[in-house]
Amino acid sequence: MATNIDKALYQAPTGIDALAAGEPELEIEIIDPEEVNIGIDGMEISLRPEPKTDEDFDANLAEYMDEGTMSSMADDLESDIDNDKNSRKEWEKSYTEGLKLLGLQMEERTEPWAGACGVFHPMITEAVVRFQAETITETFPAAGPVRSKIIGKDTPEVIEAAARVQEDMNFELTEEMKEFRPEHERMLWSLPATGSAFKKVYFDPSLGRQVSMFVPAEDILLPYGTTDLDTCYRVTHVMRKTKNDILKLQQAGFYRDFELPDPPREEDNIKKAKDKETGFSDLNDERYTLLECHVDLNLEGYEDEIDGEETGIMLPYVVTLIKGTNDVLSIRRNWNEDDDLKLKRQHFVHYQYIPGFGAYGFGLFHLIGGFAKSATSLMRQLVDAGTLSNLPGGLKRGGYVLKATIRRLVRGSSVM
Repeated sequence: MATNIDKALYQAPTGIDALAAGEPELEIEIIDPEEVNIGIDGMEISLRPEPKTDEDFDANLAEYMDEGTMSSMADDLESDIDNDKNSRKEWEKSYTEGLKLLGLQMEERTEPWAGACGVFHPMITEAVVRFQAETITETFPAAGPVRSKIIGKDTPEVIEAAARVQEDMNFELTEEMKEFRPEHERMLWSLPATGSAFKKVYFDPSLGRQVSMFVPAEDILLPYGTTDLDTCYRVTHVMRKTKNDILKLQQAGFYRDFELPDPPREEDNIKKAKDKETGFSDLNDERYTLLECHVDLNLEGYEDEIDGEETGIMLPYVVTLIKGTNDVLSIRRNWNEDDDLKLKRQHFVHYQYIPGFGAYGFGLFHLIGGFAKSATSLMRQLVDAGTLSNLPGGLKRGGYVLKATIRRLVRGSSVM
């Protein structure tokens, strides 16, 4: 049976294959997102980004500064950072003593006798676990950690936009930024015990996205007299990175490219106390200790000027150097390019359990550390006293009763 099929309104073009055969062959090679090589009919075209200069706002100024100037600046910075660390020695002592009260390791006591009671009262650990469990359910509900709030008049368009922002942010924090929740839970464990905890939010060039990392309080050094991060003129983040991590950042152009020295070894009291409580040992730690200093500086050659005259005002920079060698990895401007006030960008979020007199907050180590220590001592005394009361008493010596009886019998016979 014959079937009539209507032709389409627009016919497919013909002759494309013959036309393409006469065109020159085109080859495109993508080396990375910023470098492309194009080859056409024997001719090559290379598209590369122009190299950055010190005039570029986001350039690494360490690439263009004099080595002597950078070395002198690094020496001054390290001296200031050492003073910041020494000014909180008593705080570090309370920190290390408080770590022992957590009772994460069983203590084998030999005093006053071998096997004496070595238990710890769990009041601090119980309070920390309860705080972490209750807070994570509040900050990470089933619907997601982000909730939008509309300020102003509610319209269908605004409500729809708020829902999109909330959905996108929840997807970003739960799916893309896979470290967000684990780092948040680590922060919630450290915060109630130590009183202060930090998060660092920044763009990681090695991952190609924003990250939010937990930073313990001992790795943030603040100068004496500081009350908050916004008005602080020097915030130092003590980072530990492997050689491969630094090489990747050098390859990405984030750090200055030079031959890395051997990583120097250092001793840190808080780190050793944490290792002892968690059962780890620093046997083969080949990480570099980097000092990333968010500091106000008056850099030589990059002074602040108004109408061609220097003002002498120090501007915010981020200086990263290797501790122990003072090799400068990067110096970058830390304000927005279109900001006439040149206010520093804040990369840290500070959480405080109980606000204290200074920049660091008070935690359970400070508030009930003495009670926990006394409760531990009382528990041990009660257990040891019970152990002593249940031990068999008296004196036992073989042959003592028999010898005394013979001696009395001998005395009696001599008198008679």
